[in-house]
Amino acid sequence: MSAPLYQLKAEFFKTLGHPARIRVLELLSERDHAVAEMLPEVGIEPAHLSQQLAVLRRAGLVVSRKEGSTVIYSLTSPRVAELLGVARAILTGVLSGQAELLDDLRAAGAAEGRKHS
Repeated sequence: MSAPLYQLKAEFFKTLGHPARIRVLELLSERDHAVAEMLPEVGIEPAHLSQQLAVLRRAGLVVSRKEGSTVIYSLTSPRVAELLGVARAILTGVLSGQAELLDDLRAAGAAEGRKHS
């Protein structure tokens, strides 16, 4: 029997659960990149970047091709970029809601401080 869909989804999101992998996917959402181009942008050691790219390749999220001695990576689907955009939109909503709550708390604190003056 195959794994339930929710288990497969959990594994998929676990693959996304590393900042370096997210950054790589963001870069590849813009355009294809050579490993050397990604290194300064991701900010990790070359061996670590290779490990993270291997995880993304095994998950079927990126593919690589050689151009001479250069390895170029690209997304396997534009849907990956869409997913990152949806995540950004969700986080923007959550963070703006938190900012509004913080503003309300500060305003309540200021009003409370004026009452006791």
